[in-house]
Amino acid sequence: MRAFRMREWLTDPVLTEVDTPEPGPGQVLVRIGGAGVCHSDLHIIREFQPGQMPWELPFTLGHENAGWVEAIGSGVTGLEPGMPVAVYGPWGCGACERCLQGVETYCERPGEAPVAFGGGGLGLDGGMADYLLVPHARHVVPLPDGLDPVTAAPLTDAGLTPYHAVRRSWPKLTPTATAVIIGIGGLGHLAVQIVKATTAARVIAIDTRAEALELARRLGADLTATPGEGVAALVRDETKGLGADVVIDCVGSDGTLALAVSVGRVLGDLTIVGLGGGTLPVTFFGVPFEMSVQTTYWGSRPELREVLELAARGLLHTEVTRFPLDDVAEAYRRLEEGSLTGRAVVTP
Repeated sequence: MRAFRMREWLTDPVLTEVDTPEPGPGQVLVRIGGAGVCHSDLHIIREFQPGQMPWELPFTLGHENAGWVEAIGSGVTGLEPGMPVAVYGPWGCGACERCLQGVETYCERPGEAPVAFGGGGLGLDGGMADYLLVPHARHVVPLPDGLDPVTAAPLTDAGLTPYHAVRRSWPKLTPTATAVIIGIGGLGHLAVQIVKATTAARVIAIDTRAEALELARRLGADLTATPGEGVAALVRDETKGLGADVVIDCVGSDGTLALAVSVGRVLGDLTIVGLGGGTLPVTFFGVPFEMSVQTTYWGSRPELREVLELAARGLLHTEVTRFPLDDVAEAYRRLEEGSLTGRAVVTP
């Protein structure tokens, strides 16, 4: 089968031929219908140094995956060949408290996981291939009726990550509240919809690109703006001087973090989702009083089921640009140059 593999650190991956895996006991082989192209992969390709992560090369990229069950190993129940499924990406030990809660992103025994701090496409073979071997059936989530794998694939990260960030701030997203989403890309365009679908809060979307702001408006944003000297004043005006109750920063650069603090409300939430490498200086008067600042990583398996259900009901729309597997390198090139709107999905 074909697979897009990292063979050396700090070098471009290569599309090559590898053996098709066979599922062992408890495992599931998934025929890939869609694999999302994530900005996190660019960090792996361009920035990760040898020895930086406890991962061994080579491995196949692709941690946003959906498709159809191709074959199951002995002992697997509830899944049958041909069933459309999504794959929960982080693969923990399955036995610690966090894993038992379905939050395998925060596995507390990484030494007992299939790979420490990763999963398919993150240290182990992922879904930028014709087939994906999933090491345990608990990671395979049947798709709700009406949801196809190409649409579902990016929801496993680009949907799940902002959903987790928004969900943890639900108590502050009341009908009188305002949420600011910074960065209307693969994650941000879904974050706008998640706030609108699950709360009654107003949404202000901020991005530098006119086409991204147009997408945000089509997806329900109440107001859009470009970053600059006047944007903080605009948010304050729209919130009667109070600021945003919740800010979701899907970029995470120095500039967007400074912007997030400038528009935030006392007792509000700032959740940093993007891996832009920025820093946020914290001093007594440097952030609004009692603003809660947190980073989040991915989301839980139960939350993935909720995201898929929202999409199946038509409440989440994934803006998708499709690429055949033979053009996977072009998909990453387009992502790196910033010319994609929404999410790129590779469709073997």
